[in-house]
Amino acid sequence: MSKAVLVARILLGLIFLVFGLNFFFGFFELPQPSEAGGAFLGALGATGYFFYLLKVIEILCGALLLAGRFVPLALVLLAPIVVNIFLYHLFLDPAGLPLAILILVLELFLAWAYWPAYAGVLDANAGPRS
Repeated sequence: MSKAVLVARILLGLIFLVFGLNFFFGFFELPQPSEAGGAFLGALGATGYFFYLLKVIEILCGALLLAGRFVPLALVLLAPIVVNIFLYHLFLDPAGLPLAILILVLELFLAWAYWPAYAGVLDANAGPRS
């Protein structure tokens, strides 16, 4: 494994583990979102379950990335989260865009690095086990 892959995996794992745990323990304060961003986050929070599910997935995937276990699975689970983080900051709250871009780049780089692990899933002619 290259050093770049190791650094990217640890950095992405730390980001998701720390921000996931921060939701439950509040060890640092997040900046106030823009008005549009706040409305969007408020709607998600109004579901009563969304942020709990999201943050548990972030903590689990962050821990998997840090441990180097089930990395391709963690990347698949994080992919829609990463896309939404990026689009949220691109369209609703640009103040966080630099970190969102970093997260997106790390996710894409790691997906590329672990590409062989996805070969079976991306086989258009895959069939069930005999």
